[in-house]
Amino acid sequence: LSMVTLIARQASNTPVLIQGETGTGKGLLAKAIHRLGSRRLKPFLELNCSAMVPTLLEDTLFGHEPGAYTDAKQAGQGFFEAANGGILFLDEIGELSPEAQSKLLKVLEEQRFYRLGGTQPVQVDVMVIAATHRQLGDLMEQGRFREDLYYRLQVLSLWVPPLRERREDVLPIAHHFLKHFCQKLGKRISGFDPAFLHWFSQ
Repeated sequence: LSMVTLIARQASNTPVLIQGETGTGKGLLAKAIHRLGSRRLKPFLELNCSAMVPTLLEDTLFGHEPGAYTDAKQAGQGFFEAANGGILFLDEIGELSPEAQSKLLKVLEEQRFYRLGGTQPVQVDVMVIAATHRQLGDLMEQGRFREDLYYRLQVLSLWVPPLRERREDVLPIAHHFLKHFCQKLGKRISGFDPAFLHWFSQ
């Protein structure tokens, strides 16, 4: 958490790359960086790259102008424009197509982009936090992830170890969820049975 705090306070514009297995809480760390940083009063938007159809990704990220395609009756904002001043969290960045990687790199370098079908650049001020459960080094060797984008993203990098390697975090997490569900369900439980705590800490 101290590293997260340090990044949040120092990295107002620098991209951050969070790596770790699925379920290790990468999204929670991204939200913590936003909450603790200078952009906390600005938007925090999240996009799961693996859930996007490649043909729709450009429109989702950059928006479109009227007439850009058949059903584009009016201009539409993309995530970069909507997150202006704040943070855009791109989860599963390793799933981006080569074309999308190229366009993302350009936005990171210039902080501007063109809407789909547009001719005028849109200037933005967006901090990008990217996350992946994949080994990007392996993807680079396979030619599936741009080396220049990788080094652009990992200026500040966090590795989140799985919970099985952080046994000391198990009980605090258990207490957190106990409190959360007690409040949600209107129940009152003072704590865990000692036998349960002993079993949980093994």
